[in-house]
Amino acid sequence: MKHRKSIFILLFIFWFINTEAQEGFRFLNQKKKKVSVKFKLINNLIVIPLKINDKKVSFILDSGVTKTILFNITKNDSLGLNNLEKIKLQGLGKGDAVEALMSKNNKISVNNIQSNDESVYVILRDYFDLSGKMGITIHGILGYDLLKNFIVKINYKTKYIHFYNPKKAKLKTCRNCEVFPLTFHRKKPYINTDIKLDTIGNKFTNVKLLIDTGGSDALWLFENSKYNIQTPNRFFTDILGEGLSGTIYGKRSRISAVQLGNYIVKEPTVSFLDSVSTKNARSVKDRNGSIGAGILKRFIIWFDYANQKLMLKKNGSLTNGFDYNMSGLDVIYSGKQLVKERQTIVSNPISKGSENSKTINFISSFSYQFKPSFKIRNVVKGSPSHIAGLQKGDIILKLNNANASDLTLESINQKFQERDKKRIRITVLRNEKKMKFEFFLEKKI
Repeated sequence: MKHRKSIFILLFIFWFINTEAQEGFRFLNQKKKKVSVKFKLINNLIVIPLKINDKKVSFILDSGVTKTILFNITKNDSLGLNNLEKIKLQGLGKGDAVEALMSKNNKISVNNIQSNDESVYVILRDYFDLSGKMGITIHGILGYDLLKNFIVKINYKTKYIHFYNPKKAKLKTCRNCEVFPLTFHRKKPYINTDIKLDTIGNKFTNVKLLIDTGGSDALWLFENSKYNIQTPNRFFTDILGEGLSGTIYGKRSRISAVQLGNYIVKEPTVSFLDSVSTKNARSVKDRNGSIGAGILKRFIIWFDYANQKLMLKKNGSLTNGFDYNMSGLDVIYSGKQLVKERQTIVSNPISKGSENSKTINFISSFSYQFKPSFKIRNVVKGSPSHIAGLQKGDIILKLNNANASDLTLESINQKFQERDKKRIRITVLRNEKKMKFEFFLEKKI
């Protein structure tokens, strides 16, 4: 009897160890030291290809989220989600919690990394509209679950993420690197660092900031009299983004510096969020804001969650300036439209040395192609574009003599960041009527 009991205990221990070993993301080949994943960098955000239940999708890697969230599925998508149950999620924004579905026991794979038991939270309405803002289809976001079991190196210049097996690799000592201890609250990583708010003097304020690869801005701060964190005199009110619970509003400004060890990031743009939109974020004890990808992309980054460490090494863009949208326009991708294009064909061309071909015939024809369309989602009140008369819902047809259908969302946004006093000429379609507007970019901070 004792012998049979011992066998049972051994079998139970073996089962327990085996299931523990399979928990979360793991290399399919445990002998490998490293798996590399190529990503796209769009609006400072990391977009990685992955599979959910063998269906190809595109996700944003966001160190500021703890749940794998899926929010852009259509009737044509068949992800085979398992064990669905209704829940509610609360996020940034002024609104109430939103309805969602939780699905358990899903297989998610990223290159040669895989987990067979992942929970996915499906938001029934696309509150973020990230596909519109990014110009490509984005199906969701993930963070902690993918990062927690590896040493992760993110190289924004080469656009590669390298996942290292922590059993075979360690965070090596690096010359000219800065190492920071990470603290975690609800599985989100925070560091303590210093910021210089005033342009006068050398006083730095110590702050606790979320490391947020899913935030495209450089820095978010919460006004707080206890830490003497206040919006500088020069600022303007802006729409900072969309959260699960609605639009996020705040003041956009600039501070003197952020100090990350021996690295000094000079004059970054900063967004000061209103207290209503950030009610949930402020519940984290002593949190003062977030460091976003506007700063992070200036470094090679190593995350070592197991040992609670973050390492940074500058990548050559540390001293680049911080630009921002000076138009007041929030433009999004709005699908494809049928565009009529003229094609000119040259017939009977003159060839060198020929005496017979004395005339050239130009034959024009038209073709129709599906090309990208862009519309104005929001116009900031009091901005140059608002004063000029542009409105929410306007479809952009031309921008500074270029057809909008020949542009990308990224190139459109870059035009709004180029320089102070730059002239912007824009043709839009409003209620089936073409309208022309003109304004100048205005540097406010």
